[in-house]
Amino acid sequence: MLKKHAVLLILLGGTFMSFVGLYMRLLSEADGFQILFYRSLSLSFMVGLVCCLRRRVMPLTFLKSIDRTDFLIGLVISLAFACYVFAMLYTTVASTLLILSATPFMTATIGWLWISERPKAITWVAMAFASAGIYFMVKSGHQLGNNVGNVLALLSGFWFALMLVMARRSGKDDILGGTFIGGVICILIGASMAFLVGTGLKVLTLDLFIIFVMGAFGIGIGIAFVTWGASHVPAAEVSILVLIESVLGPIWPWLLLGETMTLSEIFGGTLVLASVIVFALFSTEAEPSSLKH
Repeated sequence: MLKKHAVLLILLGGTFMSFVGLYMRLLSEADGFQILFYRSLSLSFMVGLVCCLRRRVMPLTFLKSIDRTDFLIGLVISLAFACYVFAMLYTTVASTLLILSATPFMTATIGWLWISERPKAITWVAMAFASAGIYFMVKSGHQLGNNVGNVLALLSGFWFALMLVMARRSGKDDILGGTFIGGVICILIGASMAFLVGTGLKVLTLDLFIIFVMGAFGIGIGIAFVTWGASHVPAAEVSILVLIESVLGPIWPWLLLGETMTLSEIFGGTLVLASVIVFALFSTEAEPSSLKH
C-alpha cells in the first residue's frame, strides 16, 4: 500500500470513530459492561468481515491465520477499548477525547525507545501545534474534576499508543486479526462483569440498536481502517493523524445534542485540526514506506 493511501485510510477511520461520543450520549440506561459487551459483538463481526473481504478468505481461514502477535495486540487493544468506554461514562466527551490527544507523545516515546523509530522533524512540529491546541481546549474545563474518567482516558491513550507501536513492529500487512481478538476479549470481559458486578445483559431495544451501530460503524470500521493503515505509516505519525477523532468528536454532540463547547475548545480544536491537515499533506508527499526496519 502506498503511504498516501494509508494516510487517507487512517484519517477516514478516525472520522468514523469520532461519532462514538455521540452514540454514547444517545444511550438512556445501558451501563458500562453492557455497552462493552454488545459493542464488542458488532465490532468483532465488522472487523472480521472487513478482514475476510480484504484478504479474500473464508471466515475459517481467517480464524486459522490468527497468531501469537495477534493475541498480544488483541490483549492490549482490549484494555484500550475497556478504558475508553468507562472514560466516556465518567467524564465529558470533550475531556475524554482531548486527553486521548496525548497519544502521539506516548507513541513517539514508545516507538523511539522500543523500535528505534526516530520521529521526523515535521512530526515534532505537528505535535507542538497540537499541544498548543490541546492546552486551549482543556484549560476551561479543568475545574470539572472528573478524575476517574480522566485517568481512564489517559490509560486508554497509553494502551492505544502501545498497540500502534506493536502494529508497526510486527511487520504485518495489517493487524485486523489483533483487533478482532481485542473485540472478543472485550466480549468476555463485558459478559462476565455484567453478571458479577452489574445488572446483567438486559437492555432497552433502542439502546441495543445504538450500541450495535456504534460497535459496527463507529469503532468497528473506524479501528479497522486505522489498524489497516497503521502498518504502513510510522507509529508517531499514525497517532498524529488520528487526532482528527479528538477534534471532530466533541463537535457532533455540540451540534446535535447541545453539549456545549467553550470558545477556548473551539479555538484549540481548530489549531489541532490544522496541524493534522498540514501533517497529512506532508505525509502524502513521502515515498511508500517499507514494512521492514
